[in-house]
Amino acid sequence: MSSDRIQALVFLGNPGRDYEGTRHNAGWRVVDAFPWQNQGLWQKKFQGQWTTAFWAGQKLTLLLPETYMNLSGESARALSDYFRIPPESWLAVHDDIDLPFGEVKGQFGGGLGGHNGLRSLKQHWGTSDFFRLRIGVGRPQHGSVADYVLGRFTPDEEAEWPRLLGRTVTVLQEMLELP
Repeated sequence: MSSDRIQALVFLGNPGRDYEGTRHNAGWRVVDAFPWQNQGLWQKKFQGQWTTAFWAGQKLTLLLPETYMNLSGESARALSDYFRIPPESWLAVHDDIDLPFGEVKGQFGGGLGGHNGLRSLKQHWGTSDFFRLRIGVGRPQHGSVADYVLGRFTPDEEAEWPRLLGRTVTVLQEMLELP
């Protein structure tokens, strides 16, 4: 994974207070925890909020789509086109039910794992060749996946969240700093 290839990050989640603290908004929770350098003011455009920030001397574009998860690709594509950032230079930060709660994994490309946000990115970019930072939220023991990811973390998971967030920030730093 080459840091000179990552130029933009999209933090996947759903807008609105009803979705704060849900598993599906794990990606949104990362943006405020990362120690960005010289972060600009957030601006509303591209069906979301975007800004620039620096990490390790590299300028990055950050995007919080304000579409719902399954339309995130509309926002990312609009920003991609405007700034001419190709899909392979993007990093999507998202929840992942295929990883146990607390596990974090960075990768380039791969399957969509049934994730509607990733599916939307692929649909609008025409490729699944982009970086991903997968935040493990676990799989439901019973009930629907939709209810699970749109549900809030359990009290035990929420208590563990600061450590998970710390691991996520560490993996993100590694992804941005590798030559």
